Amino acid sequence: MLLIDRYLLLQFLKSFAIFFTSFTGLFIVIDSFNNLDEFLQYGEMTGSTAGVLFDYYFPRVFTFFSMTSGVLTLIAAMFTITLLQRNNEMVALLAAGIPQGRIVRPIIAAVAVIIGLSVINREMIIPAYMDQLTRNAQDWMGDRSKSLNPKYDNRTDVLINGSSTVAKEMRINSPNFRLPRTYEGLGNRLASDRAFYQAPAQGRPGGFLLEDVSEPVTLEGIQSISMHDEPFLLMPADTDWLKPNQCFLVTELTFEQLTASNQWRTSAATWDLISALRNRSLDFGADVRVEIHSRIAQPFLDFTLLLLGLPIVLRKEQRNVFLAIGWCLLIVMLFYVVVLACRGLGNNFWLSPALAAMFPLILFVPVAAGMSEPLRS
Repeated sequence: MLLIDRYLLLQFLKSFAIFFTSFTGLFIVIDSFNNLDEFLQYGEMTGSTAGVLFDYYFPRVFTFFSMTSGVLTLIAAMFTITLLQRNNEMVALLAAGIPQGRIVRPIIAAVAVIIGLSVINREMIIPAYMDQLTRNAQDWMGDRSKSLNPKYDNRTDVLINGSSTVAKEMRINSPNFRLPRTYEGLGNRLASDRAFYQAPAQGRPGGFLLEDVSEPVTLEGIQSISMHDEPFLLMPADTDWLKPNQCFLVTELTFEQLTASNQWRTSAATWDLISALRNRSLDFGADVRVEIHSRIAQPFLDFTLLLLGLPIVLRKEQRNVFLAIGWCLLIVMLFYVVVLACRGLGNNFWLSPALAAMFPLILFVPVAAGMSEPLRS
């Protein structure tokens, strides 16, 4: 690596770090002040407000990196090139016979590495903090009751409903489950004081354990029910690990999918989203399919955005940093208006999920290829 390569790379990384730290810090300060009362309350409960703030915002830094890395790489790259031009260093390099494409090569390589890190961050790091990311500041401890929107289990046609949920215990308060049909001695409704989600373990299926069942009045003598040769509703009469006033509803719905579907979708890895599409209990709309295709396209979109912005700065030979940032903002706004419009059309079935995700590439890649011709010299 030549001296100029190390110099440009260092300038780019410094710019990226400054912009990322500034935007992240601004986000944390604004959000923490909006939720200051809650954090002070949690600090009194745990004995450390600083510890609560760290636990809350540390995972969100990774989410913020995933959301902003594409834009910030473009801003840092344009800022670096503008400073190079402002100090007349670009003129000296061109006079030495070094083409523009060779000058910006280390910046392009650094952007490619950051895009790769963003993919790793999205697929491996963010899913590890899913539990923290699905909780907001108003229910950070997970012990507050939240209303439950009824949801159908599409595999069994059971309507899962209840008065509220408690995330910390994965509990549904006053569950009221409506069965797909009337069963002898059971009826078509299950009601109890509380239900706890239990993940599949040790040969047992996943589902909800209903305690203190109030409807039906008694479970005595009622046998377990199967559906399509698979367990559906387990009863204490023939299930030794159930107590007399307990029953177990088998479902492939997890507690997070039931109670925090939007947050879960944002935090889950792409493979988990693909697996969820195969889940017989779930019925996702087009938005999840658009999300999956968009994640596949995102690294290419980020690189295309860079190739749209860099040639503008190089061709116009900008020496004004603020003017360069203005051009950058204009490009980003136009680019993301198209991206969001396509995703919106895909979410509402106007475009297929694959086309909604890939159409911005179809539109902008030829433009970027034409504009970036000087970079290939």
